[in-house]
Amino acid sequence: MSSASTLPSVTTPRVPLRTWIGVMAAMLGAFMAVLDIQITNASLKDIQAALGATLEEGSWISTAYLVAEIVVIPLTGWLSTVFSMRLYSLVNAALFLVFSVCCAWAWSLPSMIVFRALQGFTGGTLIPSAFTMVLKKLPPAKQPIGLAIFALTATFAPSIGPTLGGWLTENFSWEYIFYLNVIPGLILLAGVWYGVEAEPRHLELLKQGDWGGIIAMAIGLGSLQVVLEEGSRKDWFGSQLIVQLAAIATIFLIIFFWIELTRKRPFIELRLLLQRNFGLATIVNVSLGIGLYGSIYILPLFLAQIAQYNAMQIGEVIMWAGIPQLFIVPFVPKLMKRIDLRILIGVGMSLFAVSCFMNSHLTYETGIDELRWSQLVRACGQPLIMVPLSSIATAGLTPALAGSASGLFNMMRNLGGSVGIAVLATLLNNREKFHSNRLGESISIYSEATRERLDQLTQVFVGRGIDLTTARDQAIAAIDSTVRREALIMAYNDCFYFIGLALLLSGVAIIFFKKVKPGSGAAAH
Repeated sequence: MSSASTLPSVTTPRVPLRTWIGVMAAMLGAFMAVLDIQITNASLKDIQAALGATLEEGSWISTAYLVAEIVVIPLTGWLSTVFSMRLYSLVNAALFLVFSVCCAWAWSLPSMIVFRALQGFTGGTLIPSAFTMVLKKLPPAKQPIGLAIFALTATFAPSIGPTLGGWLTENFSWEYIFYLNVIPGLILLAGVWYGVEAEPRHLELLKQGDWGGIIAMAIGLGSLQVVLEEGSRKDWFGSQLIVQLAAIATIFLIIFFWIELTRKRPFIELRLLLQRNFGLATIVNVSLGIGLYGSIYILPLFLAQIAQYNAMQIGEVIMWAGIPQLFIVPFVPKLMKRIDLRILIGVGMSLFAVSCFMNSHLTYETGIDELRWSQLVRACGQPLIMVPLSSIATAGLTPALAGSASGLFNMMRNLGGSVGIAVLATLLNNREKFHSNRLGESISIYSEATRERLDQLTQVFVGRGIDLTTARDQAIAAIDSTVRREALIMAYNDCFYFIGLALLLSGVAIIFFKKVKPGSGAAAH
């Protein structure tokens, strides 16, 4: 007998089908929750019209969901321990379904805002629950597969959300964007009920609960989210509401950090951020949130304002960054076995940044033919970031820390998205004014080229039967409109450049990651 035959064979642990069903059901829940962040964006005008709301009032339909979601995400790890993962997931999935239907039945703007907040509060639990399920239920060797599936919920769902919402609204009505959750929600309930085994509840933890920290976090994060979502629309610190909420957010978040870092048994373990890999991965994750949600925010705006695309046409462009990921993600766990995870993340961040730089050369003629290539580059980059980054962040964590790790990691990505959108909305407005002033200064009525163009346009309008004076006024207005259009395009280019730069700068953190082998994730039960 050879000496090799005497060595113990290394076998890959087998995961029961029932466990996979539970994990996949949790992934479906996370997908639905992330999808519902973006799905109303393409249909807001229709919803506002049906509920008799103004544009500013209608913005609270999205804000209410995001505020509730970001507050509940960090709480999920602790509450799933208190009530057990199975019961907590089932109750929240059922309530998410109920509140989704209630949103479709909303009779006024206040009722819609309340139902959207409740939908966000229950749906927000589904995102970290899926992540925690991977860390707790799958052995380390199988976790890259689970994280790859989770990556689709974080990157693919935002890409198809506006498309799906726009298609349903145009072909049926806006109510169907909420009815869409019914069938997947029932599948989710059945999958969790069958696939997640019952565990003991620990209701005694409610008495020992870190209620001071929970209340401080809820007030602080909730206020911060409103500031980020509404700040640009309300002229930031020109609004008394924003000033007051910013002060409240600062005070209560400081209290929250102090309580969590000094308490022996905090509800969320913030000390994880002091661990080298988790802390650095969180920095990259915030930047990833800026890129994910920022690009999904800014590109549809450009296509609607400049290219005059409708919701379906915008969806066709966005889908070039979404659909290819379905085919790329399954290969990522295999790549992780052969290539250093740090290199994969670096390549992914570079590709994502390059796609943004490709979009920083937009013109008024830019359309799907030009944008398709940058979207494909982005689709290749995003999966290479999300899966290895999750593996590096969670490597070596104990099951007891899985809930805190999941809550923090997912909260920071969503918070990064909110910060990114707030910065981009302000940047777009300020840079448009800047470029408009610069272009206006360069166009003088005494310039020969300007006078020639005015004469050409005047003759065009006169040829349409308009009197000379009116034709001259219309020619000046046409040049002014062109200047404003070009200034806005240049502002969009600046926004994409900002996203690309943010991604590259955060990539510096990758250099300082400790090397991690795939399959060395959190130890499962």
